[in-house]
Amino acid sequence: MKSKSTLKPAVYIIGAGPGDPELLTLKAYRILSQADTILYADSLVPKQILQDVREDAELVATGNKTLEQIIPLIIERVRESKSVVRLHSGDLTLYSAIGEQMQAFTEADIPFELIPGISAFQAAAAKLSTELTIPELVQTIILTRISGKASSVPEAEELASLAAHKASLCLYLAARHIEKAQAKLLQHYPQDTSVAVCYRVGWSDEQIWVVPLSEMAAVTRQNNLIRTTLYIISPALQQAITTRSRLYHPEHSHLFRPRTEVKN
Repeated sequence: MKSKSTLKPAVYIIGAGPGDPELLTLKAYRILSQADTILYADSLVPKQILQDVREDAELVATGNKTLEQIIPLIIERVRESKSVVRLHSGDLTLYSAIGEQMQAFTEADIPFELIPGISAFQAAAAKLSTELTIPELVQTIILTRISGKASSVPEAEELASLAAHKASLCLYLAARHIEKAQAKLLQHYPQDTSVAVCYRVGWSDEQIWVVPLSEMAAVTRQNNLIRTTLYIISPALQQAITTRSRLYHPEHSHLFRPRTEVKN
């Protein structure tokens, strides 16, 4: 059995990353392995993330629970001088719904700490061996979603207006509305723009397809993808590297390196 927790009584809100336990940060792994109680989003966080928790840790799946059930339990455990992990998928800055949780902990005078994780778009780009910001081609990454049943997108952030930038666009939470999303993207991106359709990145059943934008919806429907799917729409996915970053170019000088002439 692992040693008892040395953590302070508090809530540790952790981003578990996309699903691969080896992509947990060292800090997240340490806290997970010591925590007294772990509340985890079981529909989004694979069980292997919990493979090294204490044998006597209390594990609470929250996929079937509301915030009104989750918050009181966390507060009760911390007031019992226990360390509590609130485990979310991906990174906490993206669609994690932690704002209302932090507000509740603040009002209850419960200490909490945030431990960030790797987002699915980062893991997917790594799997694709792709840099999403290529000099003179694309230098902006947009992370967004399309309006759905659970949340609506502000009018100023409507997908078609974001597509007008033709940036590397990472589209979350869109599988159930993929035809609408594809139509909006096609208003600005060429139909042969490459799209990576990324299903359960980091999970054991991960699948990734790279297809033209015009086939994005068809591939989604053919493979019955309705959740845990990320779309990366980017000219970087199909572009051969023909330009070079100035950062490591010998003719580029900066604080730590003088400019040198390139001999032909």
